[in-house]
Amino acid sequence: MKIGELSQRTGVSTKTIRFYEDQGVLPPADRAPNGYRDYPEDAVDRLRFVKDAQSTGLTLTEISAILDLRRQGDSTCEHVVDLLEGHLSGLERHIERLQRTKAQLVALTERARSLDPAECVDPNRCQTIAGDATGDRVSDGRGNPLHSTPHQHAHRG
Repeated sequence: MKIGELSQRTGVSTKTIRFYEDQGVLPPADRAPNGYRDYPEDAVDRLRFVKDAQSTGLTLTEISAILDLRRQGDSTCEHVVDLLEGHLSGLERHIERLQRTKAQLVALTERARSLDPAECVDPNRCQTIAGDATGDRVSDGRGNPLHSTPHQHAHRG
């Protein structure tokens, strides 16, 4: 099948199909006498697998490793489980960071609502973000600072 038909059947652009072929994710197509690529039927299943694997967060490098194992006749299940567990762990860490960021934004928003706009006279310092006049840092309610403010350097003469 020609590249256009493969693209239509899989929803993968012709440019991406060529890229996958260059990267070894898709085996090189045979060439017709006119130079056009001629893909076998199993290219459809291969591209669908690549799309499915990418939807789980796997990288092309990881997908290539799975395909290499499969091509060698080895079982891929244990390797895939390891990859997915690693991605899940990374996702959980990312969610924790996002939750901390959300807590920071909630605290800063509450702080901003409590400040008097008339007192905001320093064009180089946002009192909402920089902390209060006593130098206290904004915290997440558990004593953890929400941010760092730049160090103020005193001029010595």
